[in-house]
Amino acid sequence: MNNNIKRLTRHSLLVTAKGFTLIELMVVIVILGLLAAIVIPRFIGRVGPAKQKATHAQIELLGTALDSFRLDVGRYPATEEGLQALITKPSGAEEWSGPYLKKQEIPLDPWGNPYHYESPGKQGDYDLYSYGADNAEGGEGENQDIVSWKGLK
Repeated sequence: MNNNIKRLTRHSLLVTAKGFTLIELMVVIVILGLLAAIVIPRFIGRVGPAKQKATHAQIELLGTALDSFRLDVGRYPATEEGLQALITKPSGAEEWSGPYLKKQEIPLDPWGNPYHYESPGKQGDYDLYSYGADNAEGGEGENQDIVSWKGLK
């Protein structure tokens, strides 16, 4: 009788131990693949424009800090002083009341490159710009230059 109980127990375990079949797993994987194929390209297509908008916003923020520097010191930082003058008092700037940025470091553009700054600029009192994803002058799309003297297109 003991053997009969063992057989029944093994049999009932095999019957109750259910799982997913290979077909069910394949259907789920195909559905997930289709969803990924539809959703991911929509997000990837928005990364470049989002980085460009973030760059424009950072340039505006740095421009506000540069204007505050000019109001205090009477001039924009020279090219040699660079944007670092917004954080660290440059020599000869007695009226400096910075730092003019919350963080103690100059932000990089969204592609990890430093912003370019010239004062006096070719386009105005100062030129502040990012060369975009390729970090080279000119370009289109994500490689387009983003500058302080033009609005975002």
